[in-house]
Amino acid sequence: MIKNIVFDFGDIFIDLDKSATLANFQKLNPEITAEQIDTLNKIYEVGEMTSTQFVFALKDLAPNASYQEVIDAWNSILLEYPVRRFEFFKKLVASGKYRLFLLSNTNDLHIIDIANKTPHFDDFKAEFEQFYLSHEIGMRKPNREIFEFVLNENELKPEETLFVDDTKENIDAAASIGIHTWHLIPGTDDVTELFTKKSDLF
Repeated sequence: MIKNIVFDFGDIFIDLDKSATLANFQKLNPEITAEQIDTLNKIYEVGEMTSTQFVFALKDLAPNASYQEVIDAWNSILLEYPVRRFEFFKKLVASGKYRLFLLSNTNDLHIIDIANKTPHFDDFKAEFEQFYLSHEIGMRKPNREIFEFVLNENELKPEETLFVDDTKENIDAAASIGIHTWHLIPGTDDVTELFTKKSDLF
């Protein structure tokens, strides 16, 4: 029986346009590659680079772009947090049945942008027992250590824990240590369908 639910953030609660980042950077410099951006992102996402350092590193790839144009291109992946998901989450919290955690690969620039655009972000964040962001804890999915960290720090049993994520490699890593999983497919599944699509666990 599930007692703990660990949610990803992007494409679980907030919608993403994962193609937008590269598309917008290539408007600034057509020669920029996804690999160049991903290499910098993996460093930034674990807090090994400040936001200023990250933006200037991206500016090196698009030297004619302004500082703000780089930030705007970077944040273009972020869309909206649909109200239906916020209402679902509020009901989940109100039920009092589960310990709730968030575990996201993300970065400071994205979180600032989300907080600025989402009126209920602070209320949403406050309802989680722990709100784990990769750049704050120095680890990122799909490394097993991040899942072991969440389990150990909160004394969670994997067989009582469900992890919800849209990325298969993250799901596989969690499942490898015995955590129940839901590989949510954006556009096909919605987190509001949790108790329908994973009814076998509840």
